Amino acid sequence: MLLDLFMRRLIRTGTLELRYPDGTLRRYGNGQGPVAGMALRTPRAERRMVLNPTLAAGELYMDGELEPEGCSLYELLDLLVVNLWYGGGHPAEQVVTAARTLLRRLEQLNPAGRARRNVAHHYDLNGRLYALFLDRDRQYSCAYFRRGDETLEEAQEAKKRHIAAKLRLNRPGLEVLDIGCGWGGMALTLARDWGARVTGITLSEEQLQLARQRAAEAGLADRVRFELMDYRAWRRPVDRIVSIGMFEHVGIAHYRSFFRKVRDALKPDGVALIHAIGRQSGPGATNPWLAKYIFPGGYSPALSEVLPAVEKAGLWLTDLEILRLHYALTLREWRRRFAANRDAIQALYDERFCRMFEFYLAGCELAFRRTDHMNWQMQLVREKEALPLTRDWMWETERAAVEA
Repeated sequence: MLLDLFMRRLIRTGTLELRYPDGTLRRYGNGQGPVAGMALRTPRAERRMVLNPTLAAGELYMDGELEPEGCSLYELLDLLVVNLWYGGGHPAEQVVTAARTLLRRLEQLNPAGRARRNVAHHYDLNGRLYALFLDRDRQYSCAYFRRGDETLEEAQEAKKRHIAAKLRLNRPGLEVLDIGCGWGGMALTLARDWGARVTGITLSEEQLQLARQRAAEAGLADRVRFELMDYRAWRRPVDRIVSIGMFEHVGIAHYRSFFRKVRDALKPDGVALIHAIGRQSGPGATNPWLAKYIFPGGYSPALSEVLPAVEKAGLWLTDLEILRLHYALTLREWRRRFAANRDAIQALYDERFCRMFEFYLAGCELAFRRTDHMNWQMQLVREKEALPLTRDWMWETERAAVEA
C-alpha cells in the first residue's frame, strides 16, 4: 500500500490513526500526543491522497470522502501541517510544490480582465456570508492584537488606527487612495476619524455596492467615493496611498508595475502604506487547493521577491513591520464565528460550501500558527525628507488616537 508507506515516512510527530476504506485501522507516528484520527471512505480517496495530497485533502473533505475521526478538522489538520512542515513533507507533495514554484509566473499572470474574474470568484459571494463571520466593519484582513485577548472588533479597530498613524495624516483634507478598499471600512474610518478625503477602488461589484451604501448612510458621501477600477487605471497624484490585503492578488509578474504605479500616484511628499501576507522562508508556491477554490491567482510573497520591485520603482522603504501571529488570532475568531453561524451559511449555500470554508479557515490559521506565513506592513515614500527623522511620531500619533 503506497499510502501506508508514505504515512510511515510523513508522520513523525504525534500519532495519526488512519482508517482505510476497507475498515483497517493503522497508527502512524511516535505513539505520543497529539493524537488525531482520519477516515478515508472510498478507494478513490486513498489513491488521491497518494498522488496529490495537498489538493486532494481539501477536495475529499468537501465531498465527504475524508472525515476527521475522534477529533475536529482543526486538530487533524494541525497534526498533518506540523508533520508536513517540520518533517520533510510528503514525497508527492514535494514534487508538486517544486513544479508549481517553477510555473508560478505563468499562473499569476494577472491582466486587468483576469484580475477582475479572480476577485469575483471570492469577493462577489453573497454579501450576507461575510456579515456572518467578520467583524461589524467587515474588515477581511489581519487584525492587530496589542495584547492578544481583544475582541475581534477591538483588534480590527486597532488595525485601522495602527495603519492610519503610519500614514501621517497630520492635517485635514489630505487625499487618500485606497487600493483594494473592500467594503469601505478603512476609507470611512480615515474620513470620519482622521479628516481625509478618500477614493476607494475595488474590482468587486458586491463590495462596491455596499461601500457606496455605507458612505451614504454615514453621511460621508461628500468625502468618500468608491469606484470599480483596476489600480493600473489610476491617473492622478494623491497625498497618501493605503492598500490592505490586496497585494496578494497582484501577481509576481506585476510587482514592478504595481510599485511604479504607487510611486507615480504619490505626490512628492506623499506616503504609502502597504499591508499584505508574506512568507518568511523564501519564495514558494500557493497551496493548490487554496488557488483552485479560494484565491485563484493569489500568492503570498517572500520579502526577497517584493523589495527588488520597491527599489526599482525608486521608492524609499521608511518602515517595515512584521506581524507574526496576528493573523492566526484573526482567523481563529473568524473560524469560531463561522461555526456559530454555520446553519445560516448553509442556508445561503450548501453543505459542500460550508466544508470548503471550514477547510479554508482552519488551514489558513494553521499556516500562520505553524508555518512561515506572516503579515508585513511597508511604509514607502518618494522623497527621503517626506517624514520626520525618527519614527517616534508614529507611536505618538497612535497613542493619542487611543486616548482620544
